[in-house]
Amino acid sequence: QVQLVESGGGLVQPGASLRLSCATSQSIFDIYLMGWYRQAAEKQRELVATISKGGTTNYADSVKGRFTIFRNNAWDTIYLQMNSLKPEGTAVYYCTSNYNCWGQGIQVTVSS
Repeated sequence: QVQLVESGGGLVQPGASLRLSCATSQSIFDIYLMGWYRQAAEKQRELVATISKGGTTNYADSVKGRFTIFRNNAWDTIYLQMNSLKPEGTAVYYCTSNYNCWGQGIQVTVSS
């Protein structure tokens, strides 16, 4: 079974940076898109950023200019660089592959 494992979350102060990682054993031939979603308390899961097999990226308006999604060449790890974090960024962040495989989620808390 394909496993997606997120890491890099934690508790940070507003304005700080974090880099999330998502490691996968999925074959590169089976990957068309990978990305990050997040779900805050009492809210629906929402798009953060995606990256296609060809490298095209898509970001939620709320994170444009602050977050960057990228991957290594082997496509076994994707990253989400989060800069200038805001309290509104507090959520469980989920890695996805092709929207049909999901990681377990990792907590990011932005608070003073």
